Amino acid sequence: MFLLNAQARRLFLHRHALAEPPTGPASGPALAVLVDRLGFVQVDSINTVERAHHMILWSRRQSYKPADLHRLIEQDRTLWEHWTHDAAILPTALHGHWHHRFASDAIRLRTHWANWFRPGYEALLEQTLRRIEAEGPLTTADVGAGEARGSGGWWDWHPSKTALEWLWRTGQLAITRREGFRKVYDLTERVIPEAQRAPKGDRAHMIHWACFAALDRLGFADAGELRAFWHLITPQEAKHWAQATLKQGEIALVEIEGADGRRKQTLARPNVVQAAAEAPEPPPRRIRILSPFDPALRDRARAEFLFGFRYRIEVFVPEAKRQYGYYVFPVLEGSHLIGRVDVKAFRDQSTLRLRAFWPEKGVALTAARLQQLDAELDRLVTFAGCDRVERADDWQRATLA
Repeated sequence: MFLLNAQARRLFLHRHALAEPPTGPASGPALAVLVDRLGFVQVDSINTVERAHHMILWSRRQSYKPADLHRLIEQDRTLWEHWTHDAAILPTALHGHWHHRFASDAIRLRTHWANWFRPGYEALLEQTLRRIEAEGPLTTADVGAGEARGSGGWWDWHPSKTALEWLWRTGQLAITRREGFRKVYDLTERVIPEAQRAPKGDRAHMIHWACFAALDRLGFADAGELRAFWHLITPQEAKHWAQATLKQGEIALVEIEGADGRRKQTLARPNVVQAAAEAPEPPPRRIRILSPFDPALRDRARAEFLFGFRYRIEVFVPEAKRQYGYYVFPVLEGSHLIGRVDVKAFRDQSTLRLRAFWPEKGVALTAARLQQLDAELDRLVTFAGCDRVERADDWQRATLA
């Protein structure tokens, strides 16, 4: 089986909810369904325009409001926060699979005990758990007042912060809400509904679920990409699953054409060619500004292969060495990634500032394209809680340089 690059991109974008117009309901059950369709949305603290999890959902449903996500997490409890490759918001229905993650994290982190704990830290685990049981939800500020940070610990946390994170990573605590961006921890049984807390099968069952759940959300993937999606299983487990499932005929080999014409052999459901043919064509002129942590871009190598778009975060690159900027947003037009834009919200001035737009090679800034970019910036202004866009005087010269 073989998919042309255009077919592969169309299927991939459809599975990532980027092939349909970004309209429709964006709250309550409809929002929960969208998160489940993606699998998870990454949580990130950078707030240049809006935090990553909110940008991801807004790119797909532009009536989305952050309060609707908070309601699903904090009141309805249909979503929860834990760890995939990074902190993420996931459907609560997946909690039963995460028991394996809790157990493996406890073992893995104990093997690196010195990086998490120093003398006296272990005694804090039970103490912290009992305090939250008695007092209710607490933050690191509540439990760590007056504590000195250690030297050499993970992120150099103070002891109680380390205890909270350990208890969260191993499933004994859950995040009941965030205040600003600060986590508020509570006992898991007071956050996750009882029906969702029961383990969902043994490890073999979880591996089978994790691989198929990842494959269905990606459209096609090799064993490494399947493993990396949830970060629940080991590379060897993914490889063995792929070999066994291929033999059983539940998945098939398919060649995918990359943006530069190279071909890559990967895995897919046997009906992948039909699925690609039935996937909708993204609105060809619709421009969307995406989060750098968008699920469609999280795997940088995959995005580069499919779209010919090389993206790297330059937050930690010294300013003088940056190619583009501190935190620039990829720009999607139809089924093509056409460039990146440097924008930042200054809410105290109710202004969204546009510094520059860098088009990809061969992308012309036609009047029609600029009009579509302006329309997306107007939508972004509203989402960012601002009133106007302010453009740098030389922003177009910067884009054409």
